[in-house]
Amino acid sequence: MRNLYSLFLSQAYQDCWDDYNRSLRLRNFPKWDYVILTASNEQQAEGFRKQIEERKDFLPKETTFVAIPDRDGKRVGSGGATLEVLKYLHEQEETFDNLCVLVIHSGGDSKRVPQYSALGKLFSPVPHALPNGRNSTLFDEFMICMSSVPSRIREGMVLLSGDVLLLFNPLQIDYNNVGAAAISFKEHVETGKNHGVYLNGENGNVKCCLQKKSVEVLREVGAVNESDCVDIDTGALIFSTEMMKSLYSLIATEEDYDRHVNEKTRLSLYADFLYPLAEDSTLEAFYQEKPEGEFCQKLTEARERVWKVLRPYRMKLLRLAPAKFIHFGTTREILELMSGGVDEYRELGWSRLIGSSIKDSDTAGYNSVLSSRADISKDCYLEVSYVHGEAKVGEHCVLSYIDIHDEVIPDNVVMHGLKQRDGKFIVRIFGVNDNPKENRLFDMDLEQIEKDLDVKLWLDDSHTLWSAALYPEADTIEEAVSAALNLYAVVHGEEQADLSAWKAAPKKSLCSGFNDADPDAIIAWNRRMADLVTMDEIAKAIRNKIPAAKLRKMKSLTKIQKEWLERRIKKADFSEKMRLHYYLGVILDDEDEVQECFRTIQSEVLASTIKNLSYNENARIVTEKHTVKLPLRVNWGGGWSDTPPYCNENGGTVLNVAILLNGQKPVEVTLEKISEKKIVFDSRDMDVHGEFDTIEPLQATGDPFDPFALQKACLLACGIIPKEGSSLEEILDRLGGGFEMHSEVTNVPKGSGLGTSSILSAACVKAVFEFMGIAYTEEDLYAHVLAMEQIMSTGGGWQDQVGGITPGLKYITSMPGIDQKLKVTHVEIPEAAKQELSDRFVLIYTGQRRLARNLLRDVVGRYVGNEPESLFALEEIQKTAALMRFELERGNVDGFASLLDYHWELSKKVDAGSSNTLIEQIFSSIEELIVGKLVCGAGGGGFLQVILKKGVTRQQVEERLNEVFMDSLVGVADCRLVWE
Repeated sequence: MRNLYSLFLSQAYQDCWDDYNRSLRLRNFPKWDYVILTASNEQQAEGFRKQIEERKDFLPKETTFVAIPDRDGKRVGSGGATLEVLKYLHEQEETFDNLCVLVIHSGGDSKRVPQYSALGKLFSPVPHALPNGRNSTLFDEFMICMSSVPSRIREGMVLLSGDVLLLFNPLQIDYNNVGAAAISFKEHVETGKNHGVYLNGENGNVKCCLQKKSVEVLREVGAVNESDCVDIDTGALIFSTEMMKSLYSLIATEEDYDRHVNEKTRLSLYADFLYPLAEDSTLEAFYQEKPEGEFCQKLTEARERVWKVLRPYRMKLLRLAPAKFIHFGTTREILELMSGGVDEYRELGWSRLIGSSIKDSDTAGYNSVLSSRADISKDCYLEVSYVHGEAKVGEHCVLSYIDIHDEVIPDNVVMHGLKQRDGKFIVRIFGVNDNPKENRLFDMDLEQIEKDLDVKLWLDDSHTLWSAALYPEADTIEEAVSAALNLYAVVHGEEQADLSAWKAAPKKSLCSGFNDADPDAIIAWNRRMADLVTMDEIAKAIRNKIPAAKLRKMKSLTKIQKEWLERRIKKADFSEKMRLHYYLGVILDDEDEVQECFRTIQSEVLASTIKNLSYNENARIVTEKHTVKLPLRVNWGGGWSDTPPYCNENGGTVLNVAILLNGQKPVEVTLEKISEKKIVFDSRDMDVHGEFDTIEPLQATGDPFDPFALQKACLLACGIIPKEGSSLEEILDRLGGGFEMHSEVTNVPKGSGLGTSSILSAACVKAVFEFMGIAYTEEDLYAHVLAMEQIMSTGGGWQDQVGGITPGLKYITSMPGIDQKLKVTHVEIPEAAKQELSDRFVLIYTGQRRLARNLLRDVVGRYVGNEPESLFALEEIQKTAALMRFELERGNVDGFASLLDYHWELSKKVDAGSSNTLIEQIFSSIEELIVGKLVCGAGGGGFLQVILKKGVTRQQVEERLNEVFMDSLVGVADCRLVWE
């Protein structure tokens, strides 16, 4: 039954939401002519107006929104405020006919929830994220839930209490604009005893109004049904236009207005306007009804006049069910709601976390940030607040509109920050269980505190917490937090308390702090926190590996968000820095931010490389001419795990083998001594030639369009020229002359996937070392080639150059770190397995080059953006490389082939562009002839590699490909594995 109840309310709310949106979009949709908020004074009314202005894009444009303060800022009672509303409407319209008006009485001080005094309880948070993403308040919920009512009542005035949220289906309202109507919900008698309860008469009208009667009295008069429920007074009323006119007659003249709207008479909407409408009411009893102010002759005379104009009317009881009555009464009730009670409203979308960046904690939050490093105890609620990493917060605390940095917050306190109109700040601290209407603070007697501390807390006879001047003013919110905690220490007599500082400071009470509050600052703080929540959510999404693509899009960053980003980038490590840029690029659809991510990767890697470069002053040309030829490589396992930034964060694992193409080592570099004092670069396959007789152009790196970027990077990495300064003539004199560097890759198509460009780098380093007489180990070669690649900022991995430098099967690993150190293991496999692989391994040329596209941006972006499929595949690819080694060392070629197939599926998860229609068609055409397949390199074109089934020959594969692809370039390549 509970689920059905919740589902009914959930659907009713959805219907209201739909009508709310219709009221925004459709000109002719029935809506309120006026929505009027009553306020206790002009300052509160001003705050209401600014809150309404903040929401103007989310309110019907045809509705007039008004905030009306109590007359002269003095309390005139809820009845007096209602008469003020009627006066205003009559001035604007001259008649009440055909008017549809919503009045929300919201002029209280909110004494029992002081953190809501300044903005008004009406604009206090509701733990609900609206379907449009906005954080909700009571006012927002009123606008939504009441948006269907105008179509039900046609004309008249609906009055609501600003501290009660009503959840019901407006379609149940049956009212024909006669007299008044009271909207009542069923609540348990234990709840009813603390509120007003209606007793229903036989004809459906209210028989009497019972205010805060005991359970026994309620049962005795017949107000409790068989389910132990009563008809609770929700504070929601409907007055007909005729009744509005009758009430207006009480203030039609200035004299009448003065008699009925003043702080002495202080008429009550509920005690003075409702009582005469109940069937069993009598004038004699009416005189004795508890007033909102004090009993006096003026009130008695006013009640006589009210009785005369209202007694002819009756009040229909509208008993709505299912429905829910939620009273935001005290700080304790709000804390209990946020600490678990909110679960009762889960079906309505309510949650303990609304617009907040709080992870891995049971702390409740509304538009707040909680650092993952903060120490916060159980049952706490953060409201528009920021708790930083060094803070320590006790249990059962409410923090509202403050920043906490490294402070220690005691148990069971409320701390509420408030900026004053003069620019000062106060933080009001009090106990969660304190009632500001009483004279206790932290459950200690304030008069005794006043005596013990030898201070004067009050200027009048109102000795309550509400009026006690306790809270020091400060220039910043941080200073105000410190002053509030010092007050706590002073009151509790703690050793660290600074009594003299507290005594010397100008202080305010809860009341004066509320009256002097700056409404613009409240709105600005809300905006600030919303901005910071958004940015902290991004930071936590990065930390928790939530994909960038799943985060909410933004149009731009605010000033506060830009400042946050600037501070964060300065202290971020390599991993967070690059991801901040990438995530923002995705969220903002800003390619510049994405590119900044890649620049960060390149610059961090390059900076580490440049730092380790050393100039080799001992190098000398030792031969007139020297040539190095290297094979190509095929990647078998672990491809992409060697690519920055993946390898920098996780390390890499790769298995590859050297190959000959057309029986040749196609990568060739020749260095030749010349007599002229210059360096000449010549690349035959690229058809470029350059001569350099000064050093500066040789030291200029990082230009991706420089035709000699590779050669320059080689000389820098090998220490032949320094990274800055010096003279080329002096260097060449020491070397023993100038030289030419010839480089070419022969008979290998562009975009082959066989690692040609990186292997060319390796050939350059090896040739320079040997030409210059520089002793080296295999590890030296790997390290210098890696440095060379990083100087060029290609963004590529390290497996290709290792694959071509030395023959055979190599298992290459690195540990995480910006400075990658390669460990190369030459894998020994059985001779029979070598022969079997040589027989069954086939290289196939696709006849196409991969289309120009930003391959690295795509693949690295998916990793940096924490795409789950990419993260899984990259991790699995490394494991697959290790398993491949294991199978080959056992001589199990079929097991290896099966892993090659699995690797192909993983590769497509890393980069969907690695395959295309032609590649799939090639693999499909020879499917029954092979047991394993994989692209070479990044794929998308170039070469493919397959392992044949036992007994299948290359000739069979070639015939099948010729049969399908005829005279195209698709065909079996002349390839041989190089074992030695």
